[in-house]
Amino acid sequence: MQDVLSFDGQEAIDYKWAFHNAPVGQAIGRYRVVVDCNATFSKMFQVSRDALIGQSFQSLYPTQVDFDKTGERITPILSQYGCFSEHRVMRRANGELFWVHISGFAHNRSDPFQQTLWAFTDLRREDGVDLTLHGSMTPRERDIAALLIERKTGKEIGKALGISPRTVDVYKTRLLRKYGAASTVELVKKLL
Repeated sequence: MQDVLSFDGQEAIDYKWAFHNAPVGQAIGRYRVVVDCNATFSKMFQVSRDALIGQSFQSLYPTQVDFDKTGERITPILSQYGCFSEHRVMRRANGELFWVHISGFAHNRSDPFQQTLWAFTDLRREDGVDLTLHGSMTPRERDIAALLIERKTGKEIGKALGISPRTVDVYKTRLLRKYGAASTVELVKKLL
């Protein structure tokens, strides 16, 4: 594959340079393993490019269950349309959960994870791409929101985070108010 192409006598375009210096995080995957990624992606997840290459995307998800369920959920979408897009919670190397917008493209719809291209935009960036509510969550609210998305109960969330179920309820009530949701089910829909 050529990295530099020219069309109609115009100056050559260096596609490899464009990929590695894009202002959004980009990663190429093969069967849900990082084959290559750009500097923005590496910086977003706080992991060096060399450390990411060859690693499963699972390390970037809040939990193994979240990774597995997401794969099951998006496989039919990628198979049918060849692309997928959503807002979701991901995890940086230091454990911090954060909201991203993800767009994914499958090269082969009949085997959607064979070769994929993913674009990630951190929704808390300072450059106007921000989702105010997602960006205004406290770290504890983000932790609880991520576990609510996984359909965990208050007791399960408390155990996972080492806090009481009553404390979970306090944070969940704050999130319900913040998002104008009448129930946990409605809150999860708004978070997703």
